[in-house]
Amino acid sequence: MNEKVLKTLEYNKIIARLAEHASSEDAKKRCLTLTPGTDINEINLLQLQTKDALNRLFKGGRISFSGVHDIRDSLKRLEIGASLSITELLRVCSLLEAAKRSKAFSRTSIGHTGPDRPAAADGTDELPVDSLTGFFDQIEPLTPLCDEIRRCILSEDEIADDASSTLRSIRKSMRGMNDKIRAQMNSMINNTTTRSYLQDAVITMRDGRYCLPVKAEAKSQVPGMVHDQSSSGSTLFIEPLAVVNLNNEYKALLIKEKEEIEVILANLSNLTAGYSMQLHTDYNVLTELDFIFAKAAFAQTYNGVAPTFNTDGRINIKKGRHPLLDAKKVVPIDVRLGEDFTLLIITGPNTGGKTVSLKTVGLLTLMGQAGLHIPASERSELGIFEEVFADIGDEQSIEQSLSTFSSHMTNITRILSQVNDRSLVLFDELCAGTDPTEGAALAISILSKLKLYGARVMATTHYSELKVFALQTSGVENACCEFDVESLSPTYRLLIGIPGKSNAFAISTKLGLSEDIIEDAKGRISENDMNFEDLLADLEKSRITIEKEQLEINQYKEEIQKLKEQLEQKQERLDASRDKILREANEQAYNIIREAKDLADETIRNFNKYGTAHAPVSEMEKERTKLRDKMNNAQKKMSDQKKNAAPNHKIPKKLRIGDRVKVISMNLNGTVHSLPNAKGDLYVQMGILRSLVNINDLILLEEETSPTSKKYGRTGAGKIKMSKSASVSTEINLIGKTTDEAIALLDKYLDDAYLAHIPSVRIVHGKGTGALRNAVQAHLKRLKYVKSFHLGEYGEGDAGVTIAEFKD
Repeated sequence: MNEKVLKTLEYNKIIARLAEHASSEDAKKRCLTLTPGTDINEINLLQLQTKDALNRLFKGGRISFSGVHDIRDSLKRLEIGASLSITELLRVCSLLEAAKRSKAFSRTSIGHTGPDRPAAADGTDELPVDSLTGFFDQIEPLTPLCDEIRRCILSEDEIADDASSTLRSIRKSMRGMNDKIRAQMNSMINNTTTRSYLQDAVITMRDGRYCLPVKAEAKSQVPGMVHDQSSSGSTLFIEPLAVVNLNNEYKALLIKEKEEIEVILANLSNLTAGYSMQLHTDYNVLTELDFIFAKAAFAQTYNGVAPTFNTDGRINIKKGRHPLLDAKKVVPIDVRLGEDFTLLIITGPNTGGKTVSLKTVGLLTLMGQAGLHIPASERSELGIFEEVFADIGDEQSIEQSLSTFSSHMTNITRILSQVNDRSLVLFDELCAGTDPTEGAALAISILSKLKLYGARVMATTHYSELKVFALQTSGVENACCEFDVESLSPTYRLLIGIPGKSNAFAISTKLGLSEDIIEDAKGRISENDMNFEDLLADLEKSRITIEKEQLEINQYKEEIQKLKEQLEQKQERLDASRDKILREANEQAYNIIREAKDLADETIRNFNKYGTAHAPVSEMEKERTKLRDKMNNAQKKMSDQKKNAAPNHKIPKKLRIGDRVKVISMNLNGTVHSLPNAKGDLYVQMGILRSLVNINDLILLEEETSPTSKKYGRTGAGKIKMSKSASVSTEINLIGKTTDEAIALLDKYLDDAYLAHIPSVRIVHGKGTGALRNAVQAHLKRLKYVKSFHLGEYGEGDAGVTIAEFKD
């Protein structure tokens, strides 16, 4: 790519921000020298690496490459047998610690590595988890080497005593000698006579030897060697003769210490040299990963995504944003180019976002080809271009005595000499700054030439002639940046397929320009131009109307979809309830048949037994009586159920929604949920079951004829209790409530029901997880006035209902 377009489209600012996310110096250099590529396979690999790094950051959190120092010069010195300094060895250790962190991050950021990683087809190697797995697998933390360096070297200024036994012995001797010297010199300081000769009662070091600060005039009173004097000359630093030998011995120990430290560093260097190749690999891999993860961390800052690429010059950016603008304020744009049309002419008023649209397309193209994610929506597509050309901004050059038009034309001439069918060309205000008629004609000729070359072109303009050119020429499309005339503000939306209107008259009117001037200006425009502008205005109104209608249609579609889903869910619940009822009915029928079969088998066995054994007639009669009693009991139960189900059965004449009824065939009480249709069918809600029944199968439950009203008669107290009884339902529905809400409602309801002398109540809690059912039954156990409770039987709601009976 040419350097001029990188500067024009502010690509250099992008890579400068990218470099801020790198830690090592080499990775920063990689970021600052990153340029767009043209090989689609290489670009796809770079994008994949950035994407995989971003996924790892989301899963494993932040990764740090701090401490990755360039140790290549140190490794070269090891190759020739040189020893490394303390600083160089600490840098090696710092690199290995970074390698250890990266290795640990590679495990936490994927979730299945090591033995759980899938095996290859041949069963020998493990398949890579992502494109970065190979990099992480090459890293070797070399923990023994790192630990040894850390054991021996405490800091850049200190070697540990335990680095070697010899060093430990030398330093022990040095501490002993130091104590002897100080004891000798302290005795001199504490001597009254000697102290009077001293400038200060302190012990100092000069050239590694212990000295006393002696007054210059008392030099002869303190025999010894002079090592230094103060800047004023009033103080001499003298090594007393009494400690010269001790100082000599201490100096010798210092030399031995230095020699031993050199031996230790040499040993550590030899140990490091054995891992030279792996250290070189660690540095290269960590630098590469630092660069890749810098791209991923940078993409996080603007919610970047990996675009798809093609070599056909197609651009389809969805919700693209300029990465250098505030993400909270920038308006995303949708741009298409290179499929139905290769030239896009963008028109509209100034400050409407035309230039930003050009720069966004150009910059996102450069970023994508450099392996960087782009700030756009998923499934955005970019073409691979060998060159991107841009003529944007004021190109006036005072030094070269060129006008704005001349500068632009010089740039355009250069572009035309280099452009081909693998080029993207961006023009801002093409051929502006000269006579409008000549400028428009020249612009059309330039665009026609670029179309002939097969280049992909985006150009902004104010020339109406270019709008007509786009309308009349195949492969050329109009676009505009939307402008709200009412608020005199751009919306920054890019609308493809619609030419823009200058809105100069409308804006001037809003800003208070006299109406007679506006009318005079309109009169000076040719009729064709006026008709064209009116056509644009009508197109804009039609577009706004269509968008509003489309928005309403989409809302209706969403509502219809929601209703459809609700109806399907409701039908599924009904089907499930029906299947359950049929299943339970079949089970009950099977039990009845099995019981009848067992009874018949027992009867035959008894008959055969008594018939063959010549049993007395009394025994046979006893069995016959027993069988008859059992049949009579079953018949009695059936007659009792029938009697209880339909006492004085009268078909209800007028039903209202909410009336309490009894369904005869199901022996269940319920509430009218809908009015009867022409066939007399209606819906009745029976606890959690809602069923369609016929009015002939119903009994209207009248409250005034209930047993409760007979019990209390017509006394005043009885009327109060009757009123209470009439207002309290025999059923409470707790489905959908939390446990706390349900217990609060249940407690009040049970009190009211007990005071109303209702013998038993039906508590609907549903099945679900069983938490609500357990809470209800636990609460019932604590109430003294509850006689008993049990789960509902068939026809009562099964495990979704609890029946509670009160004490008398």
